[in-house]
Amino acid sequence: MSMKPSLQLRVGTQLTMTPQLQQAIQLLQLSTLDLRQEIQQALESNPMLEMEEPYSEQETQDATEDEWANDIPDELALDSDWSDTYQDAYASSSGSASEEAPDFDRNAAVTTLQDHLLWQLAMGDFDERERALGECLIDAVNGDGYLVGSLDELATSLRAQRKESVSMADLEHMLMRLQQFDPTGVGARNLRECLLLQLGTLDDDTPLLPQAKRLVRQFLEALAGNDRRLLKRRLRLEENELDSVIALIRTLEPRPGQRFDTSRDDYVVPDLVATPSRDGWRIELNAETLPRLRIQPDYAALIKRADKSDDNTFLRQHLQEARWLIKSLSSRNDTLLKVGREIMSRQIGFLERGEEAMKPLILADIARSVDMHESTISRVTTQKYIHTPRGVFELKYFFSSQVGGQGGEGDSYSSTAIRARIKKFIGDESPRKPLSDSKLVELLAQSDISVARRTVAKYREAMGIPSSSERKRLA
Repeated sequence: MSMKPSLQLRVGTQLTMTPQLQQAIQLLQLSTLDLRQEIQQALESNPMLEMEEPYSEQETQDATEDEWANDIPDELALDSDWSDTYQDAYASSSGSASEEAPDFDRNAAVTTLQDHLLWQLAMGDFDERERALGECLIDAVNGDGYLVGSLDELATSLRAQRKESVSMADLEHMLMRLQQFDPTGVGARNLRECLLLQLGTLDDDTPLLPQAKRLVRQFLEALAGNDRRLLKRRLRLEENELDSVIALIRTLEPRPGQRFDTSRDDYVVPDLVATPSRDGWRIELNAETLPRLRIQPDYAALIKRADKSDDNTFLRQHLQEARWLIKSLSSRNDTLLKVGREIMSRQIGFLERGEEAMKPLILADIARSVDMHESTISRVTTQKYIHTPRGVFELKYFFSSQVGGQGGEGDSYSSTAIRARIKKFIGDESPRKPLSDSKLVELLAQSDISVARRTVAKYREAMGIPSSSERKRLA
C-alpha cells in the first residue's frame, strides 16, 4: 500500500505524531526498490522535497537540522510498543536497479507468506508440540493472511494426524501466538479480528483509540454503509472526531498477507555491503542505492511564521511532512545498519569459510543484543539484502536453528552448516557407492555433530538430493 501524502497530512493533524511514526515503521519494512517508489511519489507530490547526492552515513542529520525542525525528535524509537503494530505495506512495483550496484540477482526475493510465517515459527521460542500446532495453523492461512476453516475442524484434523489429544485451548493459545507474528493482523478469522489485532497493538496514547476499537468491534457494518449519523450517536462523537476515528481505521491493512504476493518480477538490490578490511569486516549501507532528500531551500525561505494565509499554510504543511519523511529515512537506515552489523558479527565464519561455518542464530539472540523486539528484527531482516564476497543474501538467511553437538553446549551447530556438510559429503562420494543416510550420520559424528538419521534424511530431501539407492541408479 503506497503512502498518500494528503492522507498522512490529514491524519497527522488530528492524531498528533502517531501517523508520522507509523510512516517510519512502514519505510523500515519496505525493500530498497519499494522505498525508491515511495520516495519518487513524495518528490512528485511535495514541492518542499528535492533529491541530493547519494546517501553517505556521515551526513544523516544535515537535512533535518534547520530552524523548523525543533518539534521533531532527534531519534525515532522504531522499536517501542507502537512500532510492532503498524500495518505492513503493500509491496509496490519495482524500480530499476543501479548499473553500478554489485551483483543484482533477479527473482531472488520470492518469499511466500507461509515461508515467512514458518521462518518466524522456526526462529521463535517454541517446543516441538507448539511447532506442530503452529505449522497446522500456518497451513490454514490464505494469501491474504486470514485463517481459513474453524479451529474445531483443525483440531479434528490434528487429532487424526498425530494420533493424540489436541484440545481447543491448546489451539487457541497457539493461534494467539501466531497472531503476534509479522505481518500484523495475520491469522485473523475475519476482517473485524484483523483490524482489532492491529488496533490492539497501537500505543495507548493514540487519540480516540477506544472509540476506534468500539467502532470496529460493534459498528463495522455501519462504517461500510457510511451511516455517519448512527456512528456519531452510538459512539458519542462530534463530526471532526468521527473523521479522525475513520482516518485511523483507514491506516490499517485489511489484507495483511498481500505484500507477499509472489507474482511480482523484482530485482534484488542489496541494502548493505560486507567488505574485508585490515581491521576485519566492514558492514556499511549500500551508498549507491540509497537516495538522499533535502528541503528545497527556496520554498522554505518563503514561509512566514505568523502568516496564516492559505499559501503559507500549504507550504508549512508540506514542509512538516517533508521533515518527517527525511527523519524517517534516516532512522530506517540507522536501524538497518545496527541490526545488520550485529547479525554479521555473529556470522564472521560464514564470510570467511562459507556455509559450513554458519553459527546457530535465532531472532531472540539479535533482539537481546540490540534491545529490540523479535518482531521488529523480523521486519528489519525481511526483504533486506547484504552483498558479500560469497554473493547476495537476504538477512533472514543468516538465521538458523541449533543442532546439538557431542561435546556439550559450546559445540552446537546450525542446521545450515549441517546441510552444507551433507551436501559436501555427497558431492565427494563415489558414484558407484553413494553414501547412505546412516553413513552420513557417522561422518557427521566424526566432526562431533550428533544428529538422528531421520534429521539427515529431512535435510537431504529439503536440498532436493535423492536417496542413496536413487543416486546409484542415476550414476
